[in-house]
Amino acid sequence: MLGDPTQVEWEEIQRSSEFLRLRKALRSFIFPMTAAFLAWYLLYVLCAAYARGFMNVKVFGNVTLGLLFGLLQFASTFVIAILYARYANRKFDPLADELRNKIEGETR
Repeated sequence: MLGDPTQVEWEEIQRSSEFLRLRKALRSFIFPMTAAFLAWYLLYVLCAAYARGFMNVKVFGNVTLGLLFGLLQFASTFVIAILYARYANRKFDPLADELRNKIEGETR
């Protein structure tokens, strides 16, 4: 498939086994990780709104559980980004390269 693929060719690509594996690989990481992060964030918001006594518990000095949970929101974002980068390098990128090579007509 050299040159610019037509609409029909794009539809064929979307039905190909390579594209389906690529989409499955992406979804198998994105959906569970999104659900986990949203649940974690919702827990934080609900605790901040309805469990103020719990969130005001001092851990040390003037540092409370609410402050620690808030900082952990940032930390979890970085952890998710690192996990995604590792996952993409290991599983997602090889599948994307394989599909790109098929589309561009290259063989290795």
